Amino acid sequence: MKRLKKIVIYCGELPPPTFIDRLIVGLAQEDFKLYISGRKRGALHYPKQISVLTYSGKISQIFTVLLYTFLLWLQRPKDKKVLDNWIKKRKVGSFNARLKFYPILYQRPAAVHLQWVKSISDWTWVKKLDIKLVVSLRGAHINYTPIANPEYVEIYKKCFPLVDGFHAVSDAIKIEAKAYGLIEQKSKVIYSGLDLNNFSFKTEKKSNSKLQIISIGRGHWKKGYDNALDGLKILKDKNVSFHYTIVGIEENEELLFQRKQLGLEKEVTFLMKMDFESVKLKIQTSDILLLPSVEEGIANVAIEAMALGTMVVSTDCGGMMEVIKDNENGFIFKVRNIEQMADKIQYVMNLSNEKQRKIIENARITVENQHSAEKMIHSFSNFYKEIINE
Repeated sequence: MKRLKKIVIYCGELPPPTFIDRLIVGLAQEDFKLYISGRKRGALHYPKQISVLTYSGKISQIFTVLLYTFLLWLQRPKDKKVLDNWIKKRKVGSFNARLKFYPILYQRPAAVHLQWVKSISDWTWVKKLDIKLVVSLRGAHINYTPIANPEYVEIYKKCFPLVDGFHAVSDAIKIEAKAYGLIEQKSKVIYSGLDLNNFSFKTEKKSNSKLQIISIGRGHWKKGYDNALDGLKILKDKNVSFHYTIVGIEENEELLFQRKQLGLEKEVTFLMKMDFESVKLKIQTSDILLLPSVEEGIANVAIEAMALGTMVVSTDCGGMMEVIKDNENGFIFKVRNIEQMADKIQYVMNLSNEKQRKIIENARITVENQHSAEKMIHSFSNFYKEIINE
């Protein structure tokens, strides 16, 4: 019987974001023994093929460290010594390091896949034990972390040569990462994928008395909601009838203040974070998914809206133009260009039903061709096999 190669996906916290969860569940059917690792923050529901290396409260943490200290001392004493020496030289918190790394070392995987590149310097120990290191390159950690925190420029330049495989969520991110030492031959662009069976496509919508615009996401500056509010003030001044809902930022003081200053309290609603099924319903009953972001890799929510049959109007940030072709399967405007944003929304309002339907259908075809779960899983499976030389 063939012995399956072990892959550990380190997520930081479990359960991970939806787009990482889709990858994990999909890979459960592939020819690997899959482990996921991270601090447990909520309920986990995974198929039996997936093993979870996790911990939560203080008692759980102490038990985990004691258990794997004993198991490594008993079965992998040389490997333990290598890791312990690395921890000592790094002068990091010994307990937390052992808590995070000992369970992974005990499994002795063929590869560790780090989902958040910002913590790459914590994982260089795997190279001392001939474990392959794979990292995902996502928008924030490449686009603005090194700018906001210049020490990461040197961290990335020092650590990137140690990486065996770079997964980039877009071509734009891959190009950006070259400045920090990304090696072209070791990198692969793999787009996020959706299980399209869970995204019912509708081109015909219930007619809304007002144009219903929606954005989804936390109240981080990179989401560009301040620009969105400024752009929508332009529409109000032109007597356009609309309602704008942002899901995920109910108590953001700056945006609450801006909404009041602009006189948009009747036109703009802020809602708290929702479960994924509720978000999908909100998107599907809206006329436009607005993505005013100043930074993204490729926004998963835009792909989801395209799959559901909701028109996307997005900035040209990050890799968004790898998904959206202006006036073909959605609409693009320049980052922070509020006048252009307002013009695009008005343009969508005035489209004929036939033209709207064609663009929405093109968007769904784009997702089917470029962002299916099957394509993503197949690509990752081949990516891992190339890295571990299977």
